[in-house]
Amino acid sequence: MMLHKFAKPKTLAFTLLFLSAIPILMSLALVVQIPLGSLPEDAAKFLVIPFWHWFHVLAGASFGLIGPIQFARVLQLRFGNLHKALGRIFIVAGLVLGVSGLGIFAQVPNSSHFIADAMRVGAGAALILTLLLSLNAIRRRDIQSHRNWIIRAYAIGMGAGSVSIVLFPVYIIKGAPIDGLLTDIVFVSSWLFCIARAEFVIVRTRQSAINKLKMSKRPM
Repeated sequence: MMLHKFAKPKTLAFTLLFLSAIPILMSLALVVQIPLGSLPEDAAKFLVIPFWHWFHVLAGASFGLIGPIQFARVLQLRFGNLHKALGRIFIVAGLVLGVSGLGIFAQVPNSSHFIADAMRVGAGAALILTLLLSLNAIRRRDIQSHRNWIIRAYAIGMGAGSVSIVLFPVYIIKGAPIDGLLTDIVFVSSWLFCIARAEFVIVRTRQSAINKLKMSKRPM
């Protein structure tokens, strides 16, 4: 029972929201700081691409905040039009997040290790692909497939934020950004963990649906 509850999509969404709370709050701050040109010292390198950077943080904050709302089935069942409207914003925000992330990577020199750079590029491309697949599924009226692709997209889009739970307290204590191979390994591992958990949720919800169908077909 506890495992089933842990695997519910809304549990995944709120867990990822908790893990991504710090980067979402930082993104909201950057939405104001970028137009004013008052970026923190560790983000000064992004001054060369204010357009890409601003849209990236705005899209990230929107994507992260709307996601948990969309996972609430009550919104879909009782407020269908609102669910559709927020869903469109969510998709657009996710696509902007993916495209702008790739744009930033292409234009800003990065000191990360190859594994972190490869993860950023792969995740950006995967985010765009999963969102397009989710759109294709909903056009075919395949609700479950659409929901699965959205779960994957949310995990990919917000998975990087989970590393902040580990690195942000160290950043506060140290007073400077943390870098190096070990940091990049933690960064990539946290991202992969969130993606793996999304797949776990999809498998568990699919199995739950199969079990309910079998129960409904049993003779009374």
